[in-house]
Amino acid sequence: MTAVKTGLDLFSESPPAALKHQRFGLLCNPASVDSRYTHARERIRRAFPGQLKALYSPQHGFYAERQDNMIESADRSDPVTGLPVYSLYGDTRIPTRSMLDPIDVMLVDLQDVGTRVYTFMYTLSHCMEAARQYDKKIIVLDRPNPLGGLRVEGNLLSPDCSSFVGRYPIPMRHGLTIGELAILFNTRFGIGCDLEVVSMRGWERAMTFSQTGLPWVAPSPNLPTPASAMVYPGQVIWEGTNISEGRGTTLPFELFGAPFLAPARLLEHIDTNLMIGTVLRPVEFEPTSNKWAGHPCKGFQIHVTDPGVYSPYALSLALYQAIYQTSPDHFAYKQPPYEYEYKRLPMDLILGDRRVRSQIEAGTPLTDILSGWEAPLSAYTTMIETIHIYK
Repeated sequence: MTAVKTGLDLFSESPPAALKHQRFGLLCNPASVDSRYTHARERIRRAFPGQLKALYSPQHGFYAERQDNMIESADRSDPVTGLPVYSLYGDTRIPTRSMLDPIDVMLVDLQDVGTRVYTFMYTLSHCMEAARQYDKKIIVLDRPNPLGGLRVEGNLLSPDCSSFVGRYPIPMRHGLTIGELAILFNTRFGIGCDLEVVSMRGWERAMTFSQTGLPWVAPSPNLPTPASAMVYPGQVIWEGTNISEGRGTTLPFELFGAPFLAPARLLEHIDTNLMIGTVLRPVEFEPTSNKWAGHPCKGFQIHVTDPGVYSPYALSLALYQAIYQTSPDHFAYKQPPYEYEYKRLPMDLILGDRRVRSQIEAGTPLTDILSGWEAPLSAYTTMIETIHIYK
């Protein structure tokens, strides 16, 4: 018996009578499934016969087939339903009037992963803005935050680092479900669209994904398991560097490294307090694609032993600082473009504040960096308590 019922489950089990004459669109991808792996478009078609008129896909494509950043998807036809699929990661990332003309209500059923840089939430925000502009309704079918909803971590996004991997002043680990994010965007950040959130039943903020009883379907190609999602809030920073984040291996984001790293030396530079809840196991791996394809890389696999105390962002920043200090002649930053930004350094966009990179490079103790975030994080925590659906 599944412990948690998602917004999709509850919405399709008890179809609201007030919506029986509405035309629906569905923003979804392969992770939009119920507890028996039935896809959302099938559940919606059964619950509302003849009302589903269009489908919409986020980054990585309708089937999550696109591997990396800035690999676009074209509009297409869904082979199962014959409905049009409008790509919101192609010629445009903002829905146009013609894309929304076939519908009255956009249903959103996306699995977010609890991290500021994951673009699905910004696709949602663009859809909310377009819904306000074109007089449509948004209904978010809520899903769990796979990291749980108790802890937040990191610096808040600085306005000068705003991009498609960060639109709003939230921390790297934001602690909200996608439904709560929608409420935050709509109320605190001023979108003001006609929004409804169908909340889950049985989800508690302390739950990680493995405790929900729900099936995990990869929301994007390189988050194949809940374990990869757990490390992602820290390990995503390697996308802004020449360190492999494990793409092209069977353990993306859990593995990381480069040919020039010396794992034993790195461990000497890491405060053991930042490694609580994890084991950093030295490894060698050879990516089959992406960075360092075909070259043996030395690094680590992160094994999370206690998700309740593990701080993914802090640990990865400590590793970043150690690599910067021990491999100054080999470590390098990725250069633009990155997520449709052609001038600003990708690392700054990922970190969300240029000062973080400057502090890391200057050798500022990580404890000092983290302590500087305490007041903004406290204010953020107080703010989001007012929009929590799940207390």
